Amino acid sequence: MAFIDNIIHGKGLKKSVNSEKYSNDKLPWYTKTTVFKYGNFGIFMFGIIVVAALVAGARIYQGLYGFEHGLDSMSQGFQDYWMTLVKAELIGIFSFNVVLWLYLWYSRERDMDNVKPEVELKRYINLVLWILSYTFIVYWTTSYFAYADGAWHQTVLRDTSFTPSHNILFYGCIPLYLTFGVGGFLYAMTRLPSFGRAISIAYTFAVLGPALILPNLGFNEWGHAYWMTEEIFSHPLHWGFVVLGWNALAIGGVLMQIVIGMSKSFKKINSKFADNSNSEFTENL
Repeated sequence: MAFIDNIIHGKGLKKSVNSEKYSNDKLPWYTKTTVFKYGNFGIFMFGIIVVAALVAGARIYQGLYGFEHGLDSMSQGFQDYWMTLVKAELIGIFSFNVVLWLYLWYSRERDMDNVKPEVELKRYINLVLWILSYTFIVYWTTSYFAYADGAWHQTVLRDTSFTPSHNILFYGCIPLYLTFGVGGFLYAMTRLPSFGRAISIAYTFAVLGPALILPNLGFNEWGHAYWMTEEIFSHPLHWGFVVLGWNALAIGGVLMQIVIGMSKSFKKINSKFADNSNSEFTENL
């Protein structure tokens, strides 16, 4: 538990930095950054590395077993390599999601009205890291695996909804970006007073829209059972993916809310920022 605590809070690293073996002029450069002082950078960096390893592994897996065992859904190889993967993805990722989301809820801030500005600033930075992790996996989902899915369907005539491209895109990547999307939303709602007082419309759109792509998949597969739309990306059957995906652009509104909240925290921490007319930045203009 101490090892996990050190990763999450950076305590071990901070202790080593503050130890006698470091002098002030030899402190690592990252100890002077705001993220190191206030944000839990380590765990989010670890999460991004894990996600990068997962998407790289998924692409290698597709290359190795896509054409060899992914063309005939009735074959034993398809069941062993692709249906087993789907079951592992859904059970593994959603189990982790439930545990993470429950942890965020049960460890929520109980006294929102008395959160110290230093703690609030740290949580704003952590929220930015949540969003960074979210956009990282959304990028791989929509800009890589989604196009790979289109290329697969233009190349191979499928006989099942569980194609090698679908099994990675819809049952791996989407549950994975729900990890960070819903997790960041819960983190903001349960730890930041500005987000806890009311529901952020921008954040709701940014998370709910892409999340609804998963149930929209059911409608899409129903349509594919009646119409051959593999070669027509602009078919109305696919409009739902585009419109729901565009909802992720609302994350820009969330970032603006974060900037406003961080500026208020800075003013509480340092009184010289309370009035911009007394700021060291404006008095010399």
